[in-house]
Amino acid sequence: MDLSSINPVLLVASLMVAATPILLAAIGELVVEKAGVLNLGVEGMMIVGAICGFAISVESGSPLFGFVAAAIGGAVLSLLFVILTQYALANQVASGLALTLFGLGLSALLGQSYVGVKPPATPRLDLPVLSDLPVVGPILFSHDPVLYFGIALTAAVWAVLRFTRAGLILRAVGESHDAAHALGYKVVRIRVMAILFGGACAGLGGAYISLIRVPQWTEGMTAGVGWIALALVVFASWKPWRALLGAYLFGGVTVMQLNLQAAGVAIPVEYLAMSPYLITIVVLVILSADKSRSPAALGRIFHASN
Repeated sequence: MDLSSINPVLLVASLMVAATPILLAAIGELVVEKAGVLNLGVEGMMIVGAICGFAISVESGSPLFGFVAAAIGGAVLSLLFVILTQYALANQVASGLALTLFGLGLSALLGQSYVGVKPPATPRLDLPVLSDLPVVGPILFSHDPVLYFGIALTAAVWAVLRFTRAGLILRAVGESHDAAHALGYKVVRIRVMAILFGGACAGLGGAYISLIRVPQWTEGMTAGVGWIALALVVFASWKPWRALLGAYLFGGVTVMQLNLQAAGVAIPVEYLAMSPYLITIVVLVILSADKSRSPAALGRIFHASN
């Protein structure tokens, strides 16, 4: 066992990368649930975003086009959830699970010809002078643009939900869709927009895995990240900054357990592999001890005739 082989600077920098796909998916799902909709299809939208982003990036040679395609792919798949739950009034839990299964199967089909293919590299956003600073430079100023976009998106969602009329309307729909409808707000339209936003964010998160974190295509490569994002939203009490902390916690523990394995720590690899999930759940349960409740209308079907 050689713990001296673990570089703390690289460890922190790596945890930010590991946390980004979870954060993107969690922020998107947070907005969806704030609107009173429970979409359990995050995993399916992420894996479809992963293959869409990977394929377009490889074919066009542009990671930017890949990320745009991933967002579109996730949003298009979420349209299926929209049709089922907002127009056909199907059960949201069953529809979300079906969306995940459909996404996993569709991505496996689309990705058959991309196994073993290397995507174009996504450039880092190296900032002059700042990137060269010792310790701080590699940790904060030497990452890809999508990582910074995830942090900025978290701040933007927090600001919109807290300070804007649009955020107030979204929260009102999530608390009581009947009251919002009585006030003249288009409940279905607002929820459709929230679901599409969540799908686009999940698609971006999936593409981040296939293009940056693990630059290759492998069937089922999201490996449960979508389910972790769903759990983060609940345990973070539907608060964007807590979702950010939860994503970084999971990313940190994930990277740490990989480093401990490489250092030869005498702990069975199975225990190390399960530690990110266990520690994240325990800490976020503690964070959610303020008893913040979920949106009152979460998961309830809205009948426009009401």
